[in-house]
Order: sequence, then C-alpha cells, then structure tokens
Amino acid sequence: MIKGCLGGGILGIHEAFMKAGLWTSVIVTIIFGFYITYWFMSLLVKSAQVLYRRLHIPQMSYPDVAEASLAVGPFPKLRKYSKWFRYAVDIIICIDLFGACCVYQIIIARTIMKLVQGASELEPVDNEMSQLRLYVLALFVPVMLLCMITTLKYLAPFTLVADAFIVVCVIATVVYSLRVAPPISEVVGWKNTIGFFEFCGIVIFSMEGIGVSLPIENNMKNPKQFPIVLTAAMIIVVSFLIMVGFFGYWGFGESSTSPVTLNFPSETFPTVLKVLMAVMIFITFALNFWAPFNLVWHYVSKKHNPKWHWIWERVYRTVSIVMITLIAIAFPNIGNLMGLLGAFCLSNMGFIFPAIIELLVIWEDPGLGRFKWRLWKNIVVLIVGVLLLCAGTYSNLKGLISHI
Repeated sequence: MIKGCLGGGILGIHEAFMKAGLWTSVIVTIIFGFYITYWFMSLLVKSAQVLYRRLHIPQMSYPDVAEASLAVGPFPKLRKYSKWFRYAVDIIICIDLFGACCVYQIIIARTIMKLVQGASELEPVDNEMSQLRLYVLALFVPVMLLCMITTLKYLAPFTLVADAFIVVCVIATVVYSLRVAPPISEVVGWKNTIGFFEFCGIVIFSMEGIGVSLPIENNMKNPKQFPIVLTAAMIIVVSFLIMVGFFGYWGFGESSTSPVTLNFPSETFPTVLKVLMAVMIFITFALNFWAPFNLVWHYVSKKHNPKWHWIWERVYRTVSIVMITLIAIAFPNIGNLMGLLGAFCLSNMGFIFPAIIELLVIWEDPGLGRFKWRLWKNIVVLIVGVLLLCAGTYSNLKGLISHI
C-alpha cells in the first residue's frame, strides 16, 4: 500500500511546497491525506463491496466498479453508457501512469545531467532545458530495452530496494537541509493562488495510490480490515511527504530543484545516493510502465492474430516508449508535469468518479439519507474536484508551456 502511494512524486514534493508556501503546504497536505484515506480510497472500496454482494462476484477492479455502478444503477436510460464509463476510467489511468513514466524519465535524465556537469556549474534556464532534452533522448534506447521485459517477477524484487532508498532519501533530506536552513521565520508561509493550485496537483500526484487500493482489498484474507491497512499506510506516506517537502523547502529555499537529491552537497555519500536513486528509478520505470501497457494491450491485442502477438506486443511497447520520450522532451519541467497529472487525472480518479460511483450505488439502497445529505456531500466533492481539475490543469499547463 505504501509503495503504491509513494512513488517518484516524493522527489519533487519540496518544489510543491515552494510554490504554495511552507505552512499552507503542511496544512493542505494533511487535509489531502485525510481526504484520500477516509473518503476516496475507503469510499471506493465500500462501494465495491456493496457491488460484490449485489452481483455475487468476489472482486473487482476500479474500471469494473465504474462499469457495474452504471450498469446496475438506478437510471435505466444511462445503463447503455456503462462501457463508456469504464473506458473513461481506463483512459485516465493510462494517462496518469504513462505520465508518471515521463516524470521518471526526466528525473533520471536530470540526475545524470547534474552528475556529469557537476553541482557547481550553473546554466541559464533555456540552455539547461535544451541539455536536459538531449539527456532524455539519450535514455530512449536503454528505457526501451528495459521495457521489453514482460515478466513482472524479474522486476518486482527491485521495488523493495527502491523503498529502502526512499527512506534513506527522506532522512538525508532532513539532515542536509538542516545544515543550510535559514531561520524558519524567514520562510514564506503563503504565496499566491496560482502556486496553490500547482501545489495541489503535485501533492495529489504524490500520494494517491489509485491503482493499488482495490487489488490489495481483493487479495486480503479479511477485507474488512482494509481501513486499518489504509490508515497505517497513509500515515507513513503523509509523514514522508511532509518531511521531504517541509525540510526540502526550508533548507534549500527558492533555488531548490527537482529531484530533491540534486540539492544535496557534492560529497561522497550524497553523490553515491544520487546515482543509486537514478538506477532504482530506472528499474521502477519498467514496473510503472507494466500496468498501463497491459491495460492498453488488453484492448489492442484483440485486433491482431494471436500467433503474431509476440511481435505486435513489442511493436506497441516501442511505440509507447517513443510517445513517453517525446512528451518528456517537449515538457521537461518536473514540477508542472506532476502537477498537471495530479490536477487532470487524479481530480477525476479521486474526486469526480468516486462521488458519481457512490451516488449510483447508494441512490436506492440505503438511499440519500435525511435531507438528502449523501447527495449534498457528493455534490460538494464534485465541485471541489471540478475546481481542482480546471484551476490545477490551467495553472500547471501554463507553467509547462512557458518552458517549451
């Protein structure tokens, strides 16, 4: 659960804190952590458990839940669109996870570039972006070869090592930032509205394990204990994010860059840590690529003769990596790219879709409640989701375009 919620986003969370201000970011991160724990993931699992009983099936994925909620929902005229609801969820999941691959590729390229240049070398922003694009392009062949591995068992053990490096990275961020941290009274607590919505996108991207909640619940011996698992995991996730974000921004200030490891001093241990983090992110790139590609392959494989599947799968894998690389080259700004993914994808997956699913599931049984409180509750969530979608997407897209 922790691994699903805590990915590469933690390496850029300090930049999110820099956009919104220190104390605003701490408070809103806790609020989002509470919401994602007790509303989004818990609510989605509860809706799924209701549908298990109604449909007499043992488990469902997020797209399954979306399709079933509309297919057996209280509005007969809308049932014919249940497949389209499923497709919408599938598409958003693919955009989110493939987009995360773009972020990983940029993080790896930026780390290599800074190690090659040396920490003391300063480049103008435009020149730095041009060089970064070349490094992203240079990663194309290694990433493509890595993603030709189709068996997950060869990649999964590396996630345990990656988790260990993330813990070391969190501790190192605290230690190295305290060396250079100014008086905390000098750190800005609030900045501006645009920065706030950019922050919201990044922080949601950094903690929302959209793909793991239902699979974990499906495979638990006692699914009713899922809230305990979720609460424990999210406490750790939010704590790590706050530690990196708080100390990363406080210590490294307005000149900090992503990933956070690039702000560490040019000493032996930090340099080794930067290299190892780049290697582990490179490996987990393939893991992150595995899930969305399998979803795409599920649909496109039906268009080809099964005896040619081996070749066609490699072709589609190559095409996918080409698209990921082109997007990373076009938009090499890590912070705004994470913010855009969080604002566009996860406002849908974490706010809008779960609210719609719950209304469809509870509309007739147990009903909307006294004064229709369940309806009003979900309307509020929908409004917040749409606000984050529009404002967050606009502000982060504007930041991406400004760096083209």
